[in-house]
Amino acid sequence: MSQPSINLHGAVDLSALARPPQSAAPAGDGDATDAPIVVDVTEATFQQTVELSMRVPVVVEVSAAYAGGPSAVLAKVATDLGGRFQLARVDVEASPQIAQAFQVQAVPTVVAIVRGQPVPLYQGDYPEEQLRAVIDELLRVAAQAGVTGTVSGGAAEEEPAAPEEPPLPPLHAEALEAIEREDYAAAADAYRRALKENPGDHEATAALAQVELIIRTSSAGGLQAVTDAEGAPFTDVAAHLAAADAEVAAGQARAAFDRLIAVVRATAGEDREEARKRIVEYFEIVGPTDPAVAEARRNLASALY
Repeated sequence: MSQPSINLHGAVDLSALARPPQSAAPAGDGDATDAPIVVDVTEATFQQTVELSMRVPVVVEVSAAYAGGPSAVLAKVATDLGGRFQLARVDVEASPQIAQAFQVQAVPTVVAIVRGQPVPLYQGDYPEEQLRAVIDELLRVAAQAGVTGTVSGGAAEEEPAAPEEPPLPPLHAEALEAIEREDYAAAADAYRRALKENPGDHEATAALAQVELIIRTSSAGGLQAVTDAEGAPFTDVAAHLAAADAEVAAGQARAAFDRLIAVVRATAGEDREEARKRIVEYFEIVGPTDPAVAEARRNLASALY
């Protein structure tokens, strides 16, 4: 595997969220900051994260519950390295402004901050060996910038305890149990029954769309569907629906939106409605805070009307 290349000239501006102190000096070797190795960050606490990056490399993981939540592998690597960097976890649904500042297109996305400077790292799920190589390169680049401090693993400043979450509704619990045993048909059935009981259950709507995508793509050839659709007219609805499914599953939501909006423009009647409904399902899967969703909503409205 080739050595990853990282450079300290990021493309996004964090000044709208936080402005690190101009007088902050990088930490020297062995300087430890009393802070946790893994911490959940919100828009209210993000300024502290940027300020910490003046002394300690910070790795920001932007994830979402609908996409599997934070990476256990990344947390393991952070813990194994004993505080050589802080892992700051961001929930894209709870803190959309942070995701927008980093120009996040899909989750999970992982970005570092070194001396207040954003450093793009990777998107998607990396295996541990590849992930460690990326982190090793980040630490090397951070050291060149004079950022060699560590976090001690101490407790973060205490915040009021969050209220306990209520138990899952029975049908949601049934669906999650089915997902854990990889019985996606049973999970989809449970979510459909939940929606029959409560048509306004947004969580069930989003989860059902995700499960149905898994069902459709589990027997397909992955991104081969994209290759198969090359050159096919946009009136070939089946080919482009399969290709769009593969793109969304691979984290390429914008490409899927553009593809199916072209199908909407080229078709009419049932074919057009099928493409429209699939795009709406993707909106639920990707999430309302993703910039690609807002753009696709506008383009879809233009295509329809």
